[in-house]
Amino acid sequence: MLLINILLAFAWAMLTDEFTAFNLAFGFALGYVLLALVVGAEEPAYARKAKQMVSFILFFWKELIIANMRVLRIVLSLRGDLRGKLRPAIIAFPLKLETEEEITMLANLITLTPGTLSLDVSDDRKSLYVHVMDVREVEDFRNDTRRGFERKVREVFE
Repeated sequence: MLLINILLAFAWAMLTDEFTAFNLAFGFALGYVLLALVVGAEEPAYARKAKQMVSFILFFWKELIIANMRVLRIVLSLRGDLRGKLRPAIIAFPLKLETEEEITMLANLITLTPGTLSLDVSDDRKSLYVHVMDVREVEDFRNDTRRGFERKVREVFE
């Protein structure tokens, strides 16, 4: 279906004699609508995957902004002696992800988020060790990561 949709986009560009990015995108959208009408109401897998990717990117940007604000608040609130103010921890995060690609993506997302750093994966690939700059409750961190990053990674790879 994706290949047919791409071919329809190129056919549209050839018919209009305009090979611009906008015209190709319009042809792709037009082809998508035509295929939906001809094939039926079922959403193609590539459209579902595109929606998941957009959702994933928006989710990551939201998390990135929130994490930056947390780190900024911590940095601005620290004065003088740091002892007793920060609660850094190395947390073993139990993994439900199974493939190397999924685990790597999760580890990279955690590392890209300010205030956290993926350190290592256990030999049995059941735990990811994460350094957290300031953690109040370990279980809250685990639950937030499971409901957030791990769930989104699983959606992208399913």
